[in-house]
Amino acid sequence: MSAALTLGGPDHLDKLTTLVTAFHAEAGITSTEETRRAGIAPLLDGIPHGCAYLIGPPRAPIGYIVITFSWSVEFGGLDGIVDELYIRPGVRGRGIASEALIALPRALAGAGLRAIHLEVDKNNAAAIKLYRRAGFSLRENYIFMSKRL
Repeated sequence: MSAALTLGGPDHLDKLTTLVTAFHAEAGITSTEETRRAGIAPLLDGIPHGCAYLIGPPRAPIGYIVITFSWSVEFGGLDGIVDELYIRPGVRGRGIASEALIALPRALAGAGLRAIHLEVDKNNAAAIKLYRRAGFSLRENYIFMSKRL
């Protein structure tokens, strides 16, 4: 099984929506079909705020990863946040997520990205282990905070 990344385009909307629906159901994220499509479609249309990659064969993807872009003075330029990463349950444990997380920075560094960040549940030991294997590290004395608008 390959973790080949394909940059999502408008023709991938239905496939990505199906994967996002599965991820949100599994993670207990409450969202509507309309909200999911509104969150995905602009990324596939090429807005400059982020992008979505299909993981695996584009005709039958086994997962996806969404990254959003921002600017960081601390890191000296463009940075990104892994907003969502999902691998279908039936193919987990094969190193696919690790492969994707290792390939993604290589692809984005060529576009000028200086750093990639992500958020993880502090009680999800498996995810923390995965992210560490992919080169992510905990930033001492920092926590990620949010305010819904």
